[in-house]
Amino acid sequence: MKIARITTHMLRSSFTYGAEGGVGGNLHLRGMDTLAIRVETDTGIIGWGEGFGFTLCETTRFAMDKLVAPVALGMDAADIAGTMKALARRFHNFGRNGAVTFALSGLDIALWDIAGKAAGKPLHALLGGAKRSRVPAYASLLRYGEPGLVAKNTAAAVAKGYRHIKLHEVKLDCIQAARDNAPAGVPLMLDINCFWDTVPQAVEFCGAVQGKNIWWVEEPVWPPEQPGPIAEVRRSAGVPIAAGENLGGLAEFEAMAAAGAVDVMQPSVTKVGGVSALAAVGRLAAAHGLRCVPHSPYFGPGLLATLHFLAAAEAEEPLEVYFADLALPPYPQLVPQGGFIAIPDGPGLGFEISPEALAAAD
Repeated sequence: MKIARITTHMLRSSFTYGAEGGVGGNLHLRGMDTLAIRVETDTGIIGWGEGFGFTLCETTRFAMDKLVAPVALGMDAADIAGTMKALARRFHNFGRNGAVTFALSGLDIALWDIAGKAAGKPLHALLGGAKRSRVPAYASLLRYGEPGLVAKNTAAAVAKGYRHIKLHEVKLDCIQAARDNAPAGVPLMLDINCFWDTVPQAVEFCGAVQGKNIWWVEEPVWPPEQPGPIAEVRRSAGVPIAAGENLGGLAEFEAMAAAGAVDVMQPSVTKVGGVSALAAVGRLAAAHGLRCVPHSPYFGPGLLATLHFLAAAEAEEPLEVYFADLALPPYPQLVPQGGFIAIPDGPGLGFEISPEALAAAD
């Protein structure tokens, strides 16, 4: 079974997130873009993947269309490990992280979708079988920067049934507003996006949020790929530390584990190398006694692939779901209910991208 054709499709949608456009740290997000990668085999099976992402979609698309796709044509779609290894070696001079790796990640996801469809099984069956029929979902709120907006949207997320809330806030009054508007038993996750430049600043922040039922502080210090400073923060933080969305492959996660940098590993399927790398990081985390809670603020095949991974994981962990509503979601049926999201049981990823979203794509 050979790769016969690869095309890219930019799924564009307006979105709402409980604030006026541009409020908080979201000046760059004028729309929610998803780069969908369509892979067709010579047997007629079609798989879909997703390459990171958001305002970088056009760059990843260029990498796929001009670099990866021409080389991947004719390669073995059934030998995912062999094909992806060959492509990684072919393109290593372009770097082990960034747009080329994001394109390869999308291709890997599509090949796993094809594998499931060829076998007539859902992706989770290929990953060891589902351990549950649904997974909890956590609401990942965009940054608002204003306590009133944080309070309003935290309360709205709780009202929708979410029992885990992630914030992208750095101001303590905003974090306190969320704590005051969620039940005490609902944990908060704080994604700092590498806001602090020094270890002492990050440690001071972690100390300030202790006692607020914080599940983790995420990427507390710049830069995100260096385990040493993150490990220093962890030793003094007093709260769990998470990182990984910006790591470019298994080797960087191995370095994080060796340094004792994190309590929670957060591989991002559209960035780290697709389903293959996501599964490898999951095994690494388990071997080191760490949690693996993937980064997945997506709406396309990357979100679905992460859902299947969590369905098959030994330990129950929540799926990250952006707290935003799209006018044209790729999968309208992929909606949390009561704080949980059901596992699809169709072959491959289980759902196909909606005709309406595809019709509006460029």
